[in-house]
Amino acid sequence: MSARGPFRRRTVRPSTFPGAASDPAPARRAARRRRALVPALAAGLLLSTLVACGGGGSAGPATVNWYVFNEQSGSFTKAAAKCSAESGGRYRIKINLLPNDSDGQRQQLVRRLAAKDTSLDIMALDVTWPAEFAEAGWIRPITGPAREEITRGTLPAAVDTGTWKGQLYAAPLNTNTQLLWYRKDLVPNPPKTWDEMLSQAAALAAAGKPHYIETPGAQYEGYTVLFNTLVSSAGGSILSLDGKRVELGEPARRAVEAISSMAHSPAADPSWSNQHEDDARLAFETGHAAFQLNYPFIYPSAKENNPGLLANLGWAQYPSLVAGQPSHVTIGGYDLAVSAYSKHQQSSADAVTCLRGRDKQIRNAVKGGLPPTLVSLYTDPAFINGGYPFAADIYEALRNASVRPKSPAYQSVSLQISSTLSPPSLVDVGRLGDLRGRISDALDSKGLVP
Repeated sequence: MSARGPFRRRTVRPSTFPGAASDPAPARRAARRRRALVPALAAGLLLSTLVACGGGGSAGPATVNWYVFNEQSGSFTKAAAKCSAESGGRYRIKINLLPNDSDGQRQQLVRRLAAKDTSLDIMALDVTWPAEFAEAGWIRPITGPAREEITRGTLPAAVDTGTWKGQLYAAPLNTNTQLLWYRKDLVPNPPKTWDEMLSQAAALAAAGKPHYIETPGAQYEGYTVLFNTLVSSAGGSILSLDGKRVELGEPARRAVEAISSMAHSPAADPSWSNQHEDDARLAFETGHAAFQLNYPFIYPSAKENNPGLLANLGWAQYPSLVAGQPSHVTIGGYDLAVSAYSKHQQSSADAVTCLRGRDKQIRNAVKGGLPPTLVSLYTDPAFINGGYPFAADIYEALRNASVRPKSPAYQSVSLQISSTLSPPSLVDVGRLGDLRGRISDALDSKGLVP
């Protein structure tokens, strides 16, 4: 295939040299030469076509497109390069960046998958999406030896995020959970319950010291996570295990009361109703807060942006709503799935296994703050001493973790929660009846957008 476009047909005109038409011998010899040249030209053209189009096994490695969010530390870029090199020339992973927010990521993937876009090979899926994508037939199940390899030594809670109707559809890339982060120079003994945390924040406020509790409160998925964590920590759930019925009940009432009590206490940052995870991180780093309920990405961030803060940074389990009972923090993270429309199924599956390899998970955790999914790393001295000193606390939180409601309609359910209970300062128990109805409609595909 010529890079210059299609060949042009040339018109051959009779020669105008003297005697050309009166001497037939040269003409016959020229004709024979042309006939002999045609097979050679055809063979040459065929060979160039095969080379250009990938024939004869000389096309080089398959390009596997990995659609993933922009991981700022560069860990994903390094993982893609290393896996490409380790493939022995079988494939090359090309990163295609998705938007930073999960809603934008999902929107772009759904549009491409609905159009059966074959350029998608590997997708990084938020742990809330595998059920929806599997139900739609957009991702392929993982079976046989591949399933055994992926699940062996992997946190059960992480495996659960990629499972739908008993079938594994997505391989855990990283997991995530929140801890209570606090300033040791302000808080000698971290609180164990929600009420203790609010009481300590109030005491710091009375003393004129930094006292805010930073955590997401804006109308988006992060606020749904807060509500789900509190409901689970109070012993309940939002949906039934099969995802078909609304539960809520008394635990939901306690969750709403916890949000309201914080919103009307000195602990609440004035900008709480507009805060995302990164806003909470920034507010804590700049010294305005004593507490933060957030993911471990804040540790490498503080290490880089505020080393002085890092020296006073403490961590503990997320405060519980029930004294003496552990909190059940909502598990997060991303899973890797192969698109049902990929033209490189085997190469993509092999790349998924490589991308979640031990060395890649260590780099993702230490550099990017993304907790690993391999159980053995949480007791590995080299990993802990190499930049993950809170590994034991993360592991404990993951062992007690809760999952977000599993349903193909989860996106709609989440939208109903974050909209009905916003802003935190106006939430009250009276809204739970309305929330129950809205979630029920979402499960029935009614009123999908608030």
